[in-house]
Amino acid sequence: MNSVILIGRLARDPELSYTPNTQSAVCRFTIAVDRPRRQGEDQGADFIRITVWGRQAETCDRYLSKGRQVAVMGRIQTGSYKNREGVTVYTTDVVADRVEFLGSGNGGGQGVSRDTFTGREPSFGGMTQDTGFSAPQDAFTGFDDMPDTFQAAEDDIPF
Repeated sequence: MNSVILIGRLARDPELSYTPNTQSAVCRFTIAVDRPRRQGEDQGADFIRITVWGRQAETCDRYLSKGRQVAVMGRIQTGSYKNREGVTVYTTDVVADRVEFLGSGNGGGQGVSRDTFTGREPSFGGMTQDTGFSAPQDAFTGFDDMPDTFQAAEDDIPF
């Protein structure tokens, strides 16, 4: 299984481009992910390159900027190429299937995440807040029987 989930802050603004043949959007950015702190050591970080494709790439380019906190879910992809000196350079990237915006839009502070597909904050007990993004109406079909609010269960928890 090749699956990765990361939370970090953008180290620089995202870069959007389009493939020459199919004109597919591709957005690349780097996030800084904190390493676990050991006693007596400074906090370190890993800088991980992220690649996002399609509509989500355009959304990331539009709404993300340096310092913004994101959660990235995807897969690791390795590769290599020869640089100008003829030396083989090995690469490791995360190809994102999903990017969620965390915190506030100013690169810091507190806030809640937003799903880049639905443009809504995650549902907690049926309560959501519209964020100004829009998704096709058919994306929400089949949820008519969902309760409006969370009902606490009175049963004892078996664990």
